Amino acid sequence: MAGRYDANPFAQEDEEVNPFSNPGRAPPAANTRLKPLPHEPTDFYDRNASVDIPLDSASDLKSKERELQAKETELNRREQEVRRREEAASRAGIVLEEKNWPPFFPIIHHDIANEIPIHLQRLQYVAFTTYLGLVLCLFWNIIATSTAWIKGEDPKIWFLSIIYFIAGVPLAYVLWYRPLYRAFRSEGAFKFAWFFLFYLVHIGFVIFAAVAPPVVFKGKSLAGILPAVDLIGDHAIVGIFYFVGFGLFCLESVLSIWVIQQVYMYFRGSGQAAEMKRDAARGAFRAAM
Repeated sequence: MAGRYDANPFAQEDEEVNPFSNPGRAPPAANTRLKPLPHEPTDFYDRNASVDIPLDSASDLKSKERELQAKETELNRREQEVRRREEAASRAGIVLEEKNWPPFFPIIHHDIANEIPIHLQRLQYVAFTTYLGLVLCLFWNIIATSTAWIKGEDPKIWFLSIIYFIAGVPLAYVLWYRPLYRAFRSEGAFKFAWFFLFYLVHIGFVIFAAVAPPVVFKGKSLAGILPAVDLIGDHAIVGIFYFVGFGLFCLESVLSIWVIQQVYMYFRGSGQAAEMKRDAARGAFRAAM
């Protein structure tokens, strides 16, 4: 059995290399002393050297300050000018309209919630629904005539449907929807008269389109009931498209009749009819004089 205090088999043979082999004896100085670092030169950090930082001169600062003051004065002047024009326009009854509808591509000004009185907003929304309904009816009419053209009908009916859409959508907005919007906003009696005149034309057109009598190119340029019945026997799919168009035109007719009734009731009840008669009487008197 090995002795209790045998030598460490892992100990290094050269004790001079191991500084911890004999704690009582210091290792040779040649093996443990580290070499000193070289001294830095005295001029390595020159604390007296000047640092060049580009600074504007006092004259440059003053010129920039004067330039900023001039720009601020010009902005204030323009702001006051814009405010003065807005006030003059509001006193004259002119409303500055910013295009905000549809949101993805604004082409018209439309803000019922903020510009129309709250008791008229529901009626205005329904009137706007009839305008969008007319757009839908004319667009579906293009689809129906396109299917009829594919099945061998006269291509003139398709070109007529395109004309109906291109002419009907902007004219409906200009001739009756915008006058109603402005009449509800400003309570103008003349705008109500303009609306009634052209909205009656609109109602007559949608009723005519729902029936589609054989007047223009055998009536097939409009998706009404008569061409639908005529086409359902030969081309069932085309007839179905025309029946859908007939339903859309009927719904548009019913909503439009309801709108004109409600607007007329408000027109009579709010005293606008009497005001319109007085204006007409004044105009006739001036013309006679």
